[in-house]
Amino acid sequence: MRAFLKKEWMEWSRTGRFWFLLLVFTLFGIMNPAIAKLTPWLMENMSESLTDIGLVATEITVDAMDSWAQFYKNIPMALIVFVLVCGGSFTSEYEKGTFIPVVTKGLSRRKLLAAKALFLYGMWTVMYGLCFGITYGYNAYFWDNGVVENLFAAAALTWLFGVWVIGLLICFSAIGKSSSLVLLGTGGVAMGVYLLGMFPKAASFLPSKLMEGMALLQGVSEGKDYFAGGASAVLLVLLCMGVAVMCFERKQL
Repeated sequence: MRAFLKKEWMEWSRTGRFWFLLLVFTLFGIMNPAIAKLTPWLMENMSESLTDIGLVATEITVDAMDSWAQFYKNIPMALIVFVLVCGGSFTSEYEKGTFIPVVTKGLSRRKLLAAKALFLYGMWTVMYGLCFGITYGYNAYFWDNGVVENLFAAAALTWLFGVWVIGLLICFSAIGKSSSLVLLGTGGVAMGVYLLGMFPKAASFLPSKLMEGMALLQGVSEGKDYFAGGASAVLLVLLCMGVAVMCFERKQL
């Protein structure tokens, strides 16, 4: 299993997936405070144009809250990029037949699946932590992160949502043999849960609730409001991994 984890790292670095995601999440981390910092300057330059059409631009002040608002707007896009890049993590192995030699030499399918899953979860954690850390550092330098509440709790909830989406990715990767099917299944379920979250009675019990981190930062919501959504995300991750193990054990490699 350690050898397969090393193989995963070598593949990610040689194919450029790691460096691409590193660049994307770094850019998103820089963009969050940059957009907030540049907003007053942009509004000042647009004030004359706004006056011509009858709008009056007042002086705008920004703080760390505005930067974190950008963070929670951008992180779903970063997660989508992560899923698109990792959608062929299993299917490329099926096409090349690289699973067959390691299985015939004694590596159990469960350890094989566990290694792939562990690497994906680890990469998501590293990339998400990088994006969050860059935004946090710039916000601390330009403003003060003390103006927001429950900062790390909100970040953990969003990270958990990403873990749930990756759980779906692993599950569909163990079921299907094409990356298009994997992406369609993962995106379809995530979108379905998002649409169900539009119903107030169901919203609190769905993983999509975890993406409402801004309400926690602003003090509008409390941590207990996310307990049901977090619990459902954890249970669904365990369910996805269980289904993935059963399907991968019977899958023709």
